[in-house]
Amino acid sequence: MEVIDEMGIQSEVIGIAPVGCSVLAYDFMDIDMAQAAHGRAPALATGMKRCWPDKFVFTYQGDGDLAAIGTAETIHTCNRGENITIIYINNGIYGMTGGQMAPTTIPGMRSSTSPYGRDVITMGYPLKITDLVACLPGTYYVSRQAVHKPGAVRKAKKAVRMAFENQKLKKGVSFVEFVSSCNSGWKMTPVDANKWMEENMFPYYPLGDIKLDGELIKTQSKKTADHD
Repeated sequence: MEVIDEMGIQSEVIGIAPVGCSVLAYDFMDIDMAQAAHGRAPALATGMKRCWPDKFVFTYQGDGDLAAIGTAETIHTCNRGENITIIYINNGIYGMTGGQMAPTTIPGMRSSTSPYGRDVITMGYPLKITDLVACLPGTYYVSRQAVHKPGAVRKAKKAVRMAFENQKLKKGVSFVEFVSSCNSGWKMTPVDANKWMEENMFPYYPLGDIKLDGELIKTQSKKTADHD
């Protein structure tokens, strides 16, 4: 919302929030908002943008929504290169419905449905959907950020600003992931949740830009030197 205010586009923005934790976004964002069925936000955003091509259209989705029930909508929207912004919150679980294992739950991570930790032999590997969409021709800008420290917030805000500015260029999807804690779902204090996120989530989901101006700019590894 700070970016929207600074760009002076409050009356020109349409936000799409699906069922899930993000559905309450319309209570906190003073912009035009629409609610989509679970996982279908990119499809609704596609329709909104095609009807009003001069509007700034974005989705705000969690990992259970975007990377599970909405996988098809996410992949095909990105592959088509719809001129929208997708904001993706990854906290590694289904945050609203009881803390169940999500596609993004990392190996060994406990959840209400994997109380002994995710076993990749029986439960499969986490889905790094941000890296996946970065390889699609329809994505123009792809980045992974966090907001756990002031320095991270500044980088995250820069990424969001770029994602909105890119809609003026009409080059395709701008996709920004936020690796996030969920202290209630993880059964940790907020401080411990942030520490666990840094030590466990960031090595698996390293922060930084992945695709810029339609070109992959670096190979994502399991380690990252800069966690702020």
